[in-house]
Amino acid sequence: MKCDRCEGTIEDGEERELNGQFLCEDCYMDALSPPRSCDPWAVHSAKKLAETGGGNLQISPIQSKILALLEETGGEEAQVIGERLHISPSQVQREIASLRHMEKIRADMREGKKIIKLW
Repeated sequence: MKCDRCEGTIEDGEERELNGQFLCEDCYMDALSPPRSCDPWAVHSAKKLAETGGGNLQISPIQSKILALLEETGGEEAQVIGERLHISPSQVQREIASLRHMEKIRADMREGKKIIKLW
């Protein structure tokens, strides 16, 4: 069976049904809990975690690549970030949301486009 959203292969019995669609587990989770980059509670939690952890938040390898790309380019659209790093749009959105909560990145409008840039 194929996922109705990402068209990935789903093993028998592993499919999830939501609103008449059959989804893989990742797409199902994305549908139930979409990433939100503007989440004051998540920002507060990240700040408190940094304070109790000696000021350091752990950055994943993908997040490090995103930060390096933004430092190199001065900012990019989310779609371009995904294309350059070969990651799915949903994964880009999740990583961007996490980095935003840590106040590592922010968005800016340039020529009518939403650009992700370093904080």
